[in-house]
Amino acid sequence: MKLVILGRDGTINAEGDPYITSADDWTPLPGALDAIARLNHAGYRVVIACNQPVLGRGLIDVATLNAIHARMHKSLAAVGARVDAVFYCPHTADTGCDCRKPKPGLLKEVAKRFGVDMSGVPVVGDGLRDLQAAESVGGLPMLVLTGKGEKTLREGSFPKNTVIFPDLAFAVSALLAAD
Repeated sequence: MKLVILGRDGTINAEGDPYITSADDWTPLPGALDAIARLNHAGYRVVIACNQPVLGRGLIDVATLNAIHARMHKSLAAVGARVDAVFYCPHTADTGCDCRKPKPGLLKEVAKRFGVDMSGVPVVGDGLRDLQAAESVGGLPMLVLTGKGEKTLREGSFPKNTVIFPDLAFAVSALLAAD
């Protein structure tokens, strides 16, 4: 099975100010939805793994998160794309949970649910946490320079095997060219 794991905010959609707290706040980045459609058409399963501390902080409830994701799914469907699953950590950084990236919990859950070895599985995100989580399970860290990506690049100290792309569309083009 071909699998790609994506961060959400800053990778697929614009960052919130400071958070996405309603479905109306969710705006796809240029080319991101079409990039996911290209992955789907090439036989990839696409999964989102994201931290959602807005839940732990009480800024939104699960119903609102579901509405945000419903808007995302509807937008994807409009271009012939889909996301196979959304995994999220609802905790804040101070809880010490294992599911909050950069810890490996979310990615281990993806591996368990889909019955895959995470070795070499592309994990695309705009933040250091995404890259570190990928590295912790043997995945391939892929940094996109959208969202917080430029800042992540400037700060450096990401995993040595990180591959860097301007945006999700370029990352997908590279993945498909390597198939």
